[in-house]
Amino acid sequence: MTASSDIGSAQPEHLVPPAPAPHVKGPGQSSQFLNWLGVAPFFIFALLFLILPTGFLMVGAFQDPQGHFTLANFLDLFQPGVMEAYWISFKVSAASAIGGAVIGSLLAWAAVQGRLPGWIRPTLMTFSGVASNFAGVPLAFAFICTLGRVGLVTVLLKKYVGINLYSTGFSILSFTGLTVTYLYFQIPLMVLIVTPALDGLKREWREACDCLGGTSFHYWRYVALPVLWPSVLGATLLLFANSFGAVATAYALTGSSLNIVTILLYAQIRGDVLHNQNLGYALALGMILVTGV
Repeated sequence: MTASSDIGSAQPEHLVPPAPAPHVKGPGQSSQFLNWLGVAPFFIFALLFLILPTGFLMVGAFQDPQGHFTLANFLDLFQPGVMEAYWISFKVSAASAIGGAVIGSLLAWAAVQGRLPGWIRPTLMTFSGVASNFAGVPLAFAFICTLGRVGLVTVLLKKYVGINLYSTGFSILSFTGLTVTYLYFQIPLMVLIVTPALDGLKREWREACDCLGGTSFHYWRYVALPVLWPSVLGATLLLFANSFGAVATAYALTGSSLNIVTILLYAQIRGDVLHNQNLGYALALGMILVTGV
């Protein structure tokens, strides 16, 4: 009886619940913590230089100099001078972005897909890396010395070609002059952005199109352009934002002769005569809205 009762009371091993294992911190949790620690500088940078300044602008745009709530700053944005400044900035940014996108894409295509000598591509990429960051006062001074009234190119054209550049209505201090100046760093920036996308075009795609009886038009219309379009469109929008927010080059080149929104914003924030800091915040918030759209 005792043996049989012991056998009956025993349970199979697969029905016995396992003992709880001690809680040990796995390697996955440590790696996840290290991953968040690695991106922490990005979030801190975005918080300090993007989120907080934008919030400060939004709060200041709805305040008067005494700190009271007001909508007068946004109503002042519809003044003719302010609207003209926005429109000129938009035209300069659009012209330099479209021109930079077209010329930069063609240059990148010639260096990557064209049958050019091997030293062309590294030379172009090196120059683009330097020229895309060359802006501000040095760039303005370089273009004044090159295309000013007594600039090198202006004098050479008049002396050897017989073309008086300024008799045609051109001026380095005008809309055209500022657009040409912006193209100096817009075109190289486009080259740097589009070149990796052009490298992604596989040779097998062109060969497959040729084997199926397609022409060059069919290849670019149905294969290459759909692949490149997101990169080209995104780069063009980046060029627009890059020129829309530029102030140092325009201010050093044209001063107050060309009424663009960044110079007007600078005058409201730092100027002695047109000092209205809260209106400057509204101008900056309007620029953020235009760039976002």
